[in-house]
Amino acid sequence: MRHMITSSALALSAALALGGTVATASAAVPVARAPQQAYLETQLFFGTARPDGGPEVTPRQFRDFLDRQITARFPDGLTVQEGRGQYRDRFGVIESERSYEVVLFYPRTEATGADTRIEEIRRLYNQRFAQESVARVDHDVRVDF
Repeated sequence: MRHMITSSALALSAALALGGTVATASAAVPVARAPQQAYLETQLFFGTARPDGGPEVTPRQFRDFLDRQITARFPDGLTVQEGRGQYRDRFGVIESERSYEVVLFYPRTEATGADTRIEEIRRLYNQRFAQESVARVDHDVRVDF
């Protein structure tokens, strides 16, 4: 009996995710998909190596910047992922470094204000940590929370 409950739960979850129908013993029941809203997704990529050869941005320094500058401007939520990246610096040297990706979602209707805050974050990080740039990628997305 436990197996049947698990299978039914999985079928219901899959149907909900796909906005489809669920077949029961008596009939197929349409499953309404949650309404999604127009949002923008912005990914920001923060490097930690300093092109001038100075000390690398430490995890503590990045966390402080995240709390004071990014979270302060986007308090509703964000995602941070640590990784490794590389790029060619202005001198033609390929730099390999620890990096952070910050992912932001915000309603399309708030794009102008968000854009201003994002550009402030990029400028402040470059200035504070002697960086050449913070990469930015924007996507139109549909989101439901």
